[in-house]
Amino acid sequence: MTIRHLAFAFLAAGAALGPAWAQEGIPIPPPEASQSSAGAEVAVLAGGCFWGVQGVFQHVDGVRNAVSGYAGGAAGTAHYRMVGSGRTGHAEAVEVTFDPAEISYGEILHIFFSVAHDPTELDRQGPDVGPQYRSTIFPRDAEQARIAKEYIAQLDATGLYESSIVTTIEPERAFYPAEDYHQDYLSRNPAQPYIVYNDLPKIEHLRRLFPQVWREDPVLVSEAARSGA
Repeated sequence: MTIRHLAFAFLAAGAALGPAWAQEGIPIPPPEASQSSAGAEVAVLAGGCFWGVQGVFQHVDGVRNAVSGYAGGAAGTAHYRMVGSGRTGHAEAVEVTFDPAEISYGEILHIFFSVAHDPTELDRQGPDVGPQYRSTIFPRDAEQARIAKEYIAQLDATGLYESSIVTTIEPERAFYPAEDYHQDYLSRNPAQPYIVYNDLPKIEHLRRLFPQVWREDPVLVSEAARSGA
């Protein structure tokens, strides 16, 4: 059974059990500001367990790689068991490498706020609780920080969310890749109960709300490593 078929099965069997955001995604406007440049760009985003966030961006056309990892803390504490304590300053994050000729940084944020996570949950996402699951943008430069700040203000002004956005902007923080067993986790374990309940709906929301950038076959870390990307 494909990821898409599993998502449809989940939605048909138990969609009414979860919160409204998880079941529908949030159709929101794109950023008023955008950004484009030559060459590959990188966005580092945190929105709960990195399995689902990585899985979403692996299905986005224009994304060249999406790596699960940690950001916000020191190199010496960028390890799963330590981050899980909630005392390292790290958040589970995903480093998204994309081609700005195909998709802009603003469009990456559009997807992040609409289907990848709930930006109104403070220090948690669904069943996962703690500052390591906070909603955070780690901008790579001042322009990314400006776009993120202005977009959060734009979205708050729409009133589309039931609560205020709590996403933080944390510049000048390094990203550290997570352990190999976390990479491509959603694609390798589509029938795992946590993935079925919490993450496959996000993939279906992406397909439904962003058909213009949807890609059926995900771009995988394992494939990028083999190709030297």
